[in-house]
Amino acid sequence: MGWSMLNPLRALTLGGLLLFSSLGHAAPAAPDALRIGYQKGSVSMVLAKSHQLLEQRYPQTHISWIEFPAGPQMLEALNVGSIDIGSTGDIPPIFAQAAGADLVYIGAEPPKPKAEVILVAQGSPIHNVAELKGKKVAFQKGSSSHNLLLRALQLAGLKFSDIQPVYLAPADARAAFQQGNVDAWAIWDPYYSAALLQGGVRVLTDGTDLKQTGSFYLASRPYAERNGAFIEGVLDTFTQADALTHSQRAQSITLLAKTMGLPEAVIDSYLDHRPPTAVTPVSAETAARQQQTADLFYENKLVPKKVDIRARIWQPTATQGAKS
Repeated sequence: MGWSMLNPLRALTLGGLLLFSSLGHAAPAAPDALRIGYQKGSVSMVLAKSHQLLEQRYPQTHISWIEFPAGPQMLEALNVGSIDIGSTGDIPPIFAQAAGADLVYIGAEPPKPKAEVILVAQGSPIHNVAELKGKKVAFQKGSSSHNLLLRALQLAGLKFSDIQPVYLAPADARAAFQQGNVDAWAIWDPYYSAALLQGGVRVLTDGTDLKQTGSFYLASRPYAERNGAFIEGVLDTFTQADALTHSQRAQSITLLAKTMGLPEAVIDSYLDHRPPTAVTPVSAETAARQQQTADLFYENKLVPKKVDIRARIWQPTATQGAKS
């Protein structure tokens, strides 16, 4: 019997039931709040913040942004529940997992080999990585620069124990480097571009031949499990933000310079070092490369135990959260 032949009362009743059923199967609402950890060099995140892309996409969600000097500090905050998601280089999540943090990989960015370097002073007698033997090298412990340095030493036939590591956060490392208290500095952009444009430095090596993994987005496992499709939408927004560095480069440089508190020339240099940076799910290949990195750090006694990367790769299900 067609809808037109139902009596009005029955039609109203069935219509209400259909509406209730439809609402009952609708995607759950986006969460009330999202606390994002980001770094000064997180171009996609900084642009998303500047353009308020997430605030426009999810007006019902209170978005807050918390800046961190480096990945290790950010993942400490993520582990204790001070933030919900964050983005770091390849090494901080390995250290966090080894320390027992219940974090999951929710997305990945491709490597940026030209945006991470080992610097020496322009007049330094050090001209190749092998000549770092016995020298003081400053870097943030547990950061992607830690991996850059370890792989560069390995390629040059050195062990990590052949150098004198000086563990410093980026700002402190820069001061120590400029004052001549260390012989070299392993660092990432935009700190690298700032030092380069200031002058008096020379690039000893970058990440081109070092098979790095790239950057990752992470979340606490409970938050990811509650808000799967929403997280997909957030990561998609970061990809859209990154695209602005190509479609609106001049405007992006101005916004990034203002937000990061750096000269536009530094940002221009930084963007020159970055490939297109879409956020994608963590592929089996990327997970395998990250596992190789974790194993390398364990073999060098830099993390206390082996970790299983695949156990921390999160994949959303169709029923999780609200992408919208």
